[in-house]
Amino acid sequence: MPQLEEEILFKEYVKMMTDMIILCITLAISLSFWIVSLTASTYYGTLHPVSPWRWLFSILVPLILTSRSLRRKSLDRSGALGAIVVGFILTMANMSFFASLLAFFVTSSRLKKWKGEVKKRIDADYKEGGQRNWVQVFCNGGVPTELALLYMIETGPGEIPVDFGKQYSATWMCLSLLGALACSAGDTWASEIAPVLSPSPPRLITTWREVPVGTNGGVTPVGLLASLLGGMVVGLAYFVSQLLFVKDLNLAAPQWPIVVYGAMAGLLGSLLDSYIGATMQYSGYDKGKVVNHQTNSSLRICGKPILDNNAVNLFSSILIALILPGMAWGFWPVQLILLH
Repeated sequence: MPQLEEEILFKEYVKMMTDMIILCITLAISLSFWIVSLTASTYYGTLHPVSPWRWLFSILVPLILTSRSLRRKSLDRSGALGAIVVGFILTMANMSFFASLLAFFVTSSRLKKWKGEVKKRIDADYKEGGQRNWVQVFCNGGVPTELALLYMIETGPGEIPVDFGKQYSATWMCLSLLGALACSAGDTWASEIAPVLSPSPPRLITTWREVPVGTNGGVTPVGLLASLLGGMVVGLAYFVSQLLFVKDLNLAAPQWPIVVYGAMAGLLGSLLDSYIGATMQYSGYDKGKVVNHQTNSSLRICGKPILDNNAVNLFSSILIALILPGMAWGFWPVQLILLH
């Protein structure tokens, strides 16, 4: 018994030391961003140094949110570390990026816990609270993080209006980032709401035949509506933060299309995710549940064992980030012509 207590104390000590090391590394990384910004602003007059308040907000808020999510089992320890990195970079780059990320993370975490007892009966891989690990965090947040870094290289940290006429490349990156987050939100909303609320069974997006609930590539009207609303919520968060933090919006292109853009990214991203899942992700039926891996006793429903769910999410967000801003490029000038 004493030996067991010593092992428990040792594990707690290791966890505490790990948390301290992670905190020190995060502080070091965040301070390096600040120092680089101050150095760059000394030599290049076009860049503005990061204020101490922005740096403090960028490090403290992600730490607080991820610590709370770790306690509520929305993230595991590796997922919490990944979320701190993603949250810090997006918050440092642009407050609208942070608002969109927060809207996606909070809503998806709540939905993953919603009706957990029902989802547990139909999903063999269901985890209580969601418990995202670092792979899931970076598959959903990796593309936005890379875009946020490119954005800071292009314009420096700070908020700008979405305006192809005045900030072409930066606007492209902003909409790519928003599209990736809205795509992830749309897919999450559809997969968490549709199995519980849909009155009809899903239909496979490639053949339109009925398939069991939880099949990769299965779509329902409820799921499509949920994906549109999920993307819209992310777009709305971006839009509201633009109103709060961007100056001289009256001199820029209209910002309200951001909400429509988010909704379209959520819907199209969910459809794209479903198509890739139906063709390149295995779905089988085993012991009354849909499974995502092939076993000796499973019956194949659709797909091939090429990608897992994380890879499907990653490819979907990349494609939406690449394609959708090009469609928006022709949309925003129309608004300018109508209003001016």
